[in-house]
Amino acid sequence: MNTSRKSAITAAAGALALGLFAPAASASVPGIEGYSDVVADEAITTLTSERGISETAAANLLQTQQESVETLDEVRSAIAGDLVGEHLDATGKPVVTVATQAAAATAEAAGVTAEVAEHTTEQLDAARAKLESLPTVAHTSLGLDPAANQLVLTIGEKAADDGARKLTAAAAKLGDTVRVEHVAGGMQQSIYNGEAITGGGSRCSAGFNVNDSSQNYILDAGHCTGAVSQWNVGPSVDASFPGNDYGLIRNDTGSAPGAVTLWNGSTQDITSAGNATVGQDICKSGSTTQLTCGTVQALDVTVNYAEGAVDGLIQTSAAVDSGDSGGCLFSGSTGVGITSGMGGGSSYFQPVTEALSAYGMSLN
Repeated sequence: MNTSRKSAITAAAGALALGLFAPAASASVPGIEGYSDVVADEAITTLTSERGISETAAANLLQTQQESVETLDEVRSAIAGDLVGEHLDATGKPVVTVATQAAAATAEAAGVTAEVAEHTTEQLDAARAKLESLPTVAHTSLGLDPAANQLVLTIGEKAADDGARKLTAAAAKLGDTVRVEHVAGGMQQSIYNGEAITGGGSRCSAGFNVNDSSQNYILDAGHCTGAVSQWNVGPSVDASFPGNDYGLIRNDTGSAPGAVTLWNGSTQDITSAGNATVGQDICKSGSTTQLTCGTVQALDVTVNYAEGAVDGLIQTSAAVDSGDSGGCLFSGSTGVGITSGMGGGSSYFQPVTEALSAYGMSLN
């Protein structure tokens, strides 16, 4: 990203805050529907750095991804019984893996690339069940790679040697339904040393502002709300951790905007909640690493923290660190997840749609 474009965006954002004028998009880079200028800038910077593409190509890719996610939403119900996996390819186009040729034809007719799966949902579920029936090993995770039609067993170097050996041996018996990857370090929650919300000597990041039509709450990480009863913004009223990683804090501040801070005085409006898609480029806001962007790497991931297993998580490449817990994962104006933890160079997020449904809450 060139310095002149960043400076122009910063100046425009400052002028907007003063009520002088609305920021204009760069003349050479197309705007991205639903993205504020600051989020678009960070997402484009990440893409140009990681993939070596131009700013214009990066912006076009993000717009294509937005449209592809909408297409997948429409196709999903038509092939629900035969859907094995879904992801976005390197060009941002939608791809599904299905159980039958008939489902493939339905998807192709809607403009979605379809592949008949080598491993069915039943086979993948059976392999997952066998691995999860073994004693839990901290600093490991298990998730689905829909593009490869495989489960991925990730083993951190902090995992106990005996447990890691047993998991590896069990995975080997399952053939190519499972891929084993070894990573540095381990899996841990990211609860301490943040700046956004404090209480009981611990620090986390504020999550999504939500309401039940009569009271405002903050939807946050369960390992935060379960550890601290009283925050500087209000009391914790519920926690689901481990198993899940979501919780509620009553928001007594009198301020509960439906927007995410971008750490430069501007915000990104969040107007809806949605599910993540593998291959989708996303951003996260947290009080330690602030605004970072990356790609969704896997879904339905079980992470074995030392404190217990959490399943159904989103795995991404967006940077997080201690203190980011509870912060927001989003794609443009769509809220996607709540920061749970990190390990092996990846970050993990609780899907926000599941948390909203569990509490009967709506985004502000």
